Amino acid sequence: MDISTHDALVVIDVQNDFCPGGALAVSSGDAIIEKINLMQQSFSRIVLTQDWHPADHRSFASNHPDAAPYSSIKMPYGDQILWPDHCVQGTLGAAFHKELETNRADIILRKGNNRDIDSYSAFFENDHHTSTGLEGYLRERGVSSLTFVGLATDFCVRYSAVDAAKLGFDVSVDLSACRAIDLDGSLDQAMNDMRGHGVQLQA
Repeated sequence: MDISTHDALVVIDVQNDFCPGGALAVSSGDAIIEKINLMQQSFSRIVLTQDWHPADHRSFASNHPDAAPYSSIKMPYGDQILWPDHCVQGTLGAAFHKELETNRADIILRKGNNRDIDSYSAFFENDHHTSTGLEGYLRERGVSSLTFVGLATDFCVRYSAVDAAKLGFDVSVDLSACRAIDLDGSLDQAMNDMRGHGVQLQA
């Protein structure tokens, strides 16, 4: 099989805390793993991302007195949803799901490790300015086309795909290998945002 070195599969945050039983579980989050493992066989370059928060991360509701999970506050970089504690560095919840194949990955990108700012996107922290370095890594290897899968469609997949499109990559999202949180209409917003930035959505 002829596999292009210009294409990369980006697998977003398939971690225990985002799967059933986890601290921030996405409904049926583990149901996509078999397909993702199969898809990996069709790409020569594979990127895995991993949420990797310190315990005192400012996006955790527990670090804001009297704040409820899923409420929103103003941060210096804009609105921030306050999440239940999740994907804390070194914990079982932060680990990749045991069924996800990781041995094919070219790089594992850990994000969200700055306590003062969240990082949904694989390319930028939530200030939309601080780079993770992923763009340079891909450019140096001649990658021009990206396919995104993983968790969750309406947050980390969305922001990663939109940033990739803004950076000039040819971007698609395989929705059959994603699952969403859908918080207060966030899935519809995400779909419209991705379409508006030229991201190809595959059913």
